Amino acid sequence: MTDMYYMLDEGEAAFITQLERFASDELAPKAHATDESGAFVHEQIRALAQTGMMGANLPEVWGGADISAQALLRAVSLIAGACGSTVSALTAHYLATDSILLGGDDAIRARYLPDAATGAKLGAFALTEPFAGSDPADMRTKSTKTEQGWHLKGRKCFISNGGVADFLVVFAVTDPAAAHRGISAFVVDKGTPGLEPGRAEKTMGLKGGHVWELDFDCHLPATAMLGPEGSGFKTAMKVLDNGRLEVAAMCIGIARAALAAATEWAKTRIIGGEALAQKQGIRWQLADMALDLHASETIALEAARLRQAGTRFSMQASMAKLHASEMAGRVTDGAIQIHGGYGFTRDFPLERYARDVRIMRIYEGSSEIQRNIIAAHLLA
Repeated sequence: MTDMYYMLDEGEAAFITQLERFASDELAPKAHATDESGAFVHEQIRALAQTGMMGANLPEVWGGADISAQALLRAVSLIAGACGSTVSALTAHYLATDSILLGGDDAIRARYLPDAATGAKLGAFALTEPFAGSDPADMRTKSTKTEQGWHLKGRKCFISNGGVADFLVVFAVTDPAAAHRGISAFVVDKGTPGLEPGRAEKTMGLKGGHVWELDFDCHLPATAMLGPEGSGFKTAMKVLDNGRLEVAAMCIGIARAALAAATEWAKTRIIGGEALAQKQGIRWQLADMALDLHASETIALEAARLRQAGTRFSMQASMAKLHASEMAGRVTDGAIQIHGGYGFTRDFPLERYARDVRIMRIYEGSSEIQRNIIAAHLLA
């Protein structure tokens, strides 16, 4: 097949080659044990930091790898294909650092981004609440001005990395009368008095990439505010455009791994004296899976091209996430079907792939929300 990433420069291609080896040698062998134990991926994140991936979304001036959006898409997909839990923690970190990069000034960038880029500090992005998921306008976490700065009070839920992060970007209402324009963002350090992580949720998949409920009753200095007051919602929406493209990359990586496993199984599994791959029904199923995957990657690359160009890509990011998340569900399910009963066992990675991709249709905007966003752009 034609190389879909022909646009990468020599340095990016070398970075991807190095990352491919790392993913297969270091991450993939640990993925099953991580899923079984449910332990957070501390070890994998430390190893990943040595590759430069913790700052791959950042420019060089802040310690990042300074790679293109297309190279980042490919890189995230490689990590995802090796270990869904690791890529979940990584991309949650990106949401936090993207927030600071896009919403902050140089002072707050300098305070957090260099350490985040090296992996010395892990970030989290705290937007979702028990009563404010798909619509942040329902947000109940509030931050009120004090003589010293701000008093942040409220609860967040399903926050990836939340209980282990060194810093959290937290969104709160600062002007209840201003709706979306009354939402501001704050950076809260680990150990801040009044920050209380609850238990890590027991999830269906991504078991080593934990999500937490977080309670806040914190007094913050004025310097904790990220950007101007009231700019939080705008920052969050820009960040989620990037995040949705990274979810697409995650789905592409896991689906690619599932298709590779199904293809190899079909070639080597003997039924009735011949390889399963000789059955026309199986061949057609593999062809449909490959077509589905290729379409998702093409849509995602178009969104990445626009991101790289600095052009608005909200609709394309929604298209990429919507198509890839639903594609990954179909492809992982098809891979289980081709494996038969073996695909249903925990001795094979297929059922883990299927569990890991299920959340992709829900978080960072459900499939239904993505359809609303796409339709709103078409009808604007």
